[in-house]
Amino acid sequence: MKNRYEALLVLNAQGREETVKEIIDRLESEFQQEGAQIEQVQKMDKRQFSYASGPLNAGYYVNFVFNAEPQSIAKLHSKFKLDPEVYRQNYQRLQEKKEKPAKKMAKAK
Repeated sequence: MKNRYEALLVLNAQGREETVKEIIDRLESEFQQEGAQIEQVQKMDKRQFSYASGPLNAGYYVNFVFNAEPQSIAKLHSKFKLDPEVYRQNYQRLQEKKEKPAKKMAKAK
């Protein structure tokens, strides 16, 4: 059964700011290779870190909302851990979308 997930990835594009679009497209295709169906991709632009914990002081934040099997999350995590362009990653399971019932119209008198 596929669950709904959100992945927040921080990209290391230091010195390669013009290639961020290509990096995001490549990551999107890697999600799809693992069987994920992407609902939404939010490009949240470059942001400064509140404190520098390594060689970077800023990164490009990208948020993916997708449907996937639970075992594919571990595969994606290990794949992106080896990717030098992905600096940080965080995955969270979301609640399923509930469709709102249609509003009832008041009868005219």
